[in-house]
Amino acid sequence: MGSQHSAFAHPPSCKRRKADDRENFLAEREQEEAIAQFPYVEFTGRDSITCLTCQGTGYIPTEQVNELVALIPHSDQRLRPQRTKQYVLLSVLLCLLASGLVVFFLFPHSVLVDDDGIKVVKVTFNKQDSLVILAITVRLGLPFLGRAPSSLGLRTFTRVSSLALMQATLKIRNSNFYPVAVTSLSSQVQYMNTVVGSYLTSNVSLIPPRSEHLVNFTAKAEMGGPFSYVYFFCTLPDILVHNIVVFMRTSVKISYIGHMTQSSLETHHYVDCGANSTAV
Repeated sequence: MGSQHSAFAHPPSCKRRKADDRENFLAEREQEEAIAQFPYVEFTGRDSITCLTCQGTGYIPTEQVNELVALIPHSDQRLRPQRTKQYVLLSVLLCLLASGLVVFFLFPHSVLVDDDGIKVVKVTFNKQDSLVILAITVRLGLPFLGRAPSSLGLRTFTRVSSLALMQATLKIRNSNFYPVAVTSLSSQVQYMNTVVGSYLTSNVSLIPPRSEHLVNFTAKAEMGGPFSYVYFFCTLPDILVHNIVVFMRTSVKISYIGHMTQSSLETHHYVDCGANSTAV
């Protein structure tokens, strides 16, 4: 009986060993907790600043600020600003809208040139040379920046029985959102496929945006020599209407935003060379 009782008994040395192990475990745990709560500090004896990568728990020397590289964790909220996608999408939409508006307002639109007809017709005869002089004159509807219209297409003869004046107008329609400049205007007058007169001027006018204006010019045509029969036809007293057909080829150069375009217009006109006439 005595031997069995001694087998189940715990010696005092085992109890002391377990107590020591428990104390050591508690001491190590307290030491780890103390280290975890202790901030990272450079013990250099110099001034130091807060460590940016330690979220304010550590310090680095002031002299090493420009020498160290800051490592920011990927989970840092500073790398994930709020509403980034919304701001990027809004910026893209604003850029697209601005680009669309610029293209819409600055894209060149067509500038239409139409013939508004001949308003006034007058004829000058040179009886000595059997010469018929046709003057196509227009009263300008726009400010004329070139030569004065009163001096265009007029010629004085010592023997003149009558004077004919033919008034014509060009209608120019500007569909752009900016002004356009009519830099030059040229016209040829043909009779029977022969050039009998011409006209050329520059710096005609400036047409405001989205508007329509009349541009006027004066051209002169002389028909003599091989066309001397026109003189006799136009002076026949037995004919009430002395109509002849003249062909006019007009070219207009227009400039806008560094771009130059040219519009051509070809028209036929009936001219009564026997008497003065006015078309309304």
